[in-house]
Order: sequence, then structure tokens, then C-alpha cells
Amino acid sequence: MSSTSHDHVSAHPLNAKVLTISDSVDAGEREDLSGPALVERLVGAGYVVVEHRVTEDGAEQVANQLSNMAYGFNGLIVTTGGTGFGPRDKTPEGTDRVLDRRAPGIAEAMRAADPLGRLSRGVAGTRGQALIINVVGSPKGAVQMLDSVLDVVPHALEIMAGGHGPHPTS
Repeated sequence: MSSTSHDHVSAHPLNAKVLTISDSVDAGEREDLSGPALVERLVGAGYVVVEHRVTEDGAEQVANQLSNMAYGFNGLIVTTGGTGFGPRDKTPEGTDRVLDRRAPGIAEAMRAADPLGRLSRGVAGTRGQALIINVVGSPKGAVQMLDSVLDVVPHALEIMAGGHGPHPTS
């Protein structure tokens, strides 16, 4: 996918938040590369990134952070990390705890973005007026997964905010 900005005209600003999920980043033992890569990509696509947090792995930690981040928020929340097969990779389980509704088409599109995406157990869905998506922890894979759905996110957010704009033509 290209790094070009997606054109979108909306009455609502496009807001986003990023949550990096990693024991080693949270402990200060490793630099967060995927979180800043996602922030850069979102800003380049016209989003205002209002928050970027880091938390340790684990379903409870992820659920608590996402619940807090989604409260009163209309926008996109992208998590990075914890979607694989490791024993501490519990991002999908934590995300499922807070979702009101799942968006399986978004998760499927992200997995199809790259052959290694098939190893992601990430989910997508809504909580209130927030759209939450789980992407992988590698910077390249995280941005590829985000890019694979970024074109439909503004329409989803508009609908979630009560808008009734025309369907995208792409």
C-alpha cells in the first residue's frame, strides 16, 4: 500500500489514539518502534493523534486501557502488539472484553494485507463511538495492516457519530 493520504471530507475531525502493548517496552527495556510508526502514518493520513500510551501485555491490562481510552471518544483506537501466539499475547482477549460489537471484515482485511498477517489473532470492533483495531507489533506489519483499512475508517467513524453521509464509491 502507498503512504499517500486518503482524501476525506467530514464535519467531524478524524481523531485517533494508539496503544502499544509490550512487556519489554513498558519496562523500558526496548524502544517502541511500532507505536511511533502508526502515529506518523495516522498524522500523514490527516488524523489528529490525541494520545499514545504504552502498557504491558495481558488481557486485563489491555481491557483496562482500552476501556479508559474509549470512554467518551469518537475516533480510531489502534493497538499494536500482543496479537500473536506467545503466552503473554492476550491483546485480542482484552479487546474482546470491551467491545460492544465486532467488525470481522476489518480484522479479515488487515490479516489479508500481508502473508504474515495470517499469524495475527487481532480483532476489530466498536466500543461506544470508538473503533478499535488490533495490529501486529512489527512496525512494517502494523502500518501495512492499518493501511489496508484506513480508507473505510472515516466512513465508519462518521456513521458511529450519527452521520448519514453517502457511502464511499471506492
